[in-house]
Amino acid sequence: MTDQHVLTWAVTESGGYETAWVTLSGTGLRARGRVLGLRPRPYWMTYELETGQGYVTRRLQVTAETPSATHRLDLRRDGGTWTADGKPLPEVAGALDCDLGLSPLTNAMPTLRHQLHTGPGRRDFLMAWVSVPDLTVRPSAQTYEHISLTARGARIRYTSGDFSSDIEFSRDGLVLTYPGIGHLLRAD
Repeated sequence: MTDQHVLTWAVTESGGYETAWVTLSGTGLRARGRVLGLRPRPYWMTYELETGQGYVTRRLQVTAETPSATHRLDLRRDGGTWTADGKPLPEVAGALDCDLGLSPLTNAMPTLRHQLHTGPGRRDFLMAWVSVPDLTVRPSAQTYEHISLTARGARIRYTSGDFSSDIEFSRDGLVLTYPGIGHLLRAD
């Protein structure tokens, strides 16, 4: 079964918007997105994301443009080995997911893989976190914990370092509201 979605979020943290064309296959995700942000400085960004079985990242390609520079990233995970533009990233060895900074979309992958949007559970993760707009990849320890079911899906507590937010996910496992980051404006 394949579900296709067009999602647009207001990303309050960046003062911008993100629109993504997302295909969920039941065990994987493909997405293409465009982002406009004003903070930390104005930028435009495009990305393509592909996961394999179990919503595990295969590839994230991103181009970010600021008034003074264009940044590109080809982030790949192959058999547990991560590379950025062909260079090894041993600091994120063991991570299954990428996390594109200020993007509500990439929170879906660990949630879907562990079905945290359907019932109880708590998981700790290492993520290959991509900062925006410079596209630097860093390791990020994150925790996702199912808090409750809601009328629209579920509430999951996200924690990383000192930051914590109770994210509301749809029944499909996609972000509806991410306090402190953004909220869904439209879904088709």
